[in-house]
Amino acid sequence: MNTASTAPQTQHRTQVCIVGAGPSGLLLGQLLHKAGVDAIIVERQSPEYVLGRIRAGVLEQVTMDLLDEAGVGQRMHAEGLVHTGFDMLFKGERHRIDLHSMTGGKQVMVYGQTEVTRDLMDARQATGLPTVYEASDVAIHDFDTASPKVTYTKDGHAHTISCDFIAGCDGFHGVCRASVPKQSITEFEKVYPFGWLGLLSDTPPVHHELIYANSPRGFALCSQRSHTRSRYYLQVPLTDKVEQWSDDAFWAELRLRLDPQAAQTLVTGASIEKSIAPLRSFVTEPMRFGSLFLAGDAAHIVPPTGAKGLNLAASDVKYLCSAFTEFYKDHSRTGVDHYSERCLRRVWRASRFSWWFTSLMHRFPDNGEIGQKLQEAELDYLIHSEAGSRSVAENYVGLPLNFGE
Repeated sequence: MNTASTAPQTQHRTQVCIVGAGPSGLLLGQLLHKAGVDAIIVERQSPEYVLGRIRAGVLEQVTMDLLDEAGVGQRMHAEGLVHTGFDMLFKGERHRIDLHSMTGGKQVMVYGQTEVTRDLMDARQATGLPTVYEASDVAIHDFDTASPKVTYTKDGHAHTISCDFIAGCDGFHGVCRASVPKQSITEFEKVYPFGWLGLLSDTPPVHHELIYANSPRGFALCSQRSHTRSRYYLQVPLTDKVEQWSDDAFWAELRLRLDPQAAQTLVTGASIEKSIAPLRSFVTEPMRFGSLFLAGDAAHIVPPTGAKGLNLAASDVKYLCSAFTEFYKDHSRTGVDHYSERCLRRVWRASRFSWWFTSLMHRFPDNGEIGQKLQEAELDYLIHSEAGSRSVAENYVGLPLNFGE
């Protein structure tokens, strides 16, 4: 893993080395820049590859505020779609959860993760901040000391970055978490027995807000990217392949899982992108190892049902930026020392909601007909109970960063 290169080493120095140029790494870099903290970002993929990842885009208020704080919220506010509620569909009927009234005026915004990443990339490029793309052989060293290093190869030349801290924002399959000794880390995981078949199309959304559908045929989600671009999902067995699903077959199955009105008004069209994503709940403890700090997908994965993935990454970044800023500006280690504990409280709460919402809305093969009936009974309770609806709404819009502290 940490094999030494025989090529001459080009030496670099920074305060924070961020591994990974996805939205969490780029957001951290931008916030640190605003706070006067130096950072270099190292990414193994190309910018085009990073932007090519199709991801969800339901932003909580905490995330919107952070993007504004980072100075990249202008296009989000101009093009994003503000949602004050969403529909839950079961037994062929839709019921609206009013986020605005149930949470004291809070809301969410639909703005694609790709667009968030693009805005952050553009901002970093505009300020000339150092970002290394297409870095190969990325490795982290000595993170159990006060003098950690990151090494990589670029265009055949070996590079070493000396720093005070390493921020591991390199995703579930990245090098940072994988470099931690097994005895120092505990991983919790649940793999769900189905996946999401997603289709992106340049068609108007079937509804102006999201529809989460519980159906005897399986879960469905009607989402959107804009007034003219839609994103739809179907629960499918893990054994299914994208090639098995023609566009026509997708649309036909989606109609069968929707209420009559939505099925009738659904506008279909050719897919721009189609893929199957497995679902898992995954949490790593702790999230700090000496001078190494994990953030975002490097530390936790949630099923997309509750729209928490990007938002959890953003809250990690907020805690981490505050910790580093306190360290350099106030000469305090409080934020650094409590980073993992603060993050994990929020991570587990969001993981619980995502697991619960996934369990409520999907058809589980082993649960049989009684499982469907029990789900429908719980959904009936939730939409007719103010306390139940409020709990759903409160979790969906996102708990405050200081919730329970």
